Amino acid sequence: MARADADDRRFDTPKGTRRAPSFRGSGDSDRFGRFTELVARGMGTPGFLLALSVFAIGWMVWNTFAPEQWRFDSIAIGFTALTLVLSLQASYAAPLILLAQNRQDDRDRVQIEQDRQRAERNLADTEYLAREVVALRLAMKDLASREFIRSELRSIIEELDRRDEEDAEHAGR
Repeated sequence: MARADADDRRFDTPKGTRRAPSFRGSGDSDRFGRFTELVARGMGTPGFLLALSVFAIGWMVWNTFAPEQWRFDSIAIGFTALTLVLSLQASYAAPLILLAQNRQDDRDRVQIEQDRQRAERNLADTEYLAREVVALRLAMKDLASREFIRSELRSIIEELDRRDEEDAEHAGR
């Protein structure tokens, strides 16, 4: 009763509702999903198929050649219990395989989204670098070339030499 009263005082949940207990328990919330993937991986192996075949053959051999009082399934009615066991195994296997496949689809969806985001970032980076290269090329066109700088330096040296000669002439008079 105290728990219901505490829930009724909360404003983020409707009055009189209780939270359902978690299906997965308080432990690792992904344990069941990992279990389904383990089962699905195991059922697709040659070892599982071999073990299932050995089990079915052993069942049929036992119920055919064992003493009458030790047999638990009859060959006369077509090994009905074996059929039920295999049907039960299949009825659990199919949903577990589908759950594992759904988990894989979710992981693939997340991976595709991450790849898309990475591709967008790469495209943006490439476009930025292309703009920077173009800007550098344009800036390089505005810069003075080596020959231009040499010719300017030569003209400055000639100007200085001419001034030195003029200064020498003015000083000698």
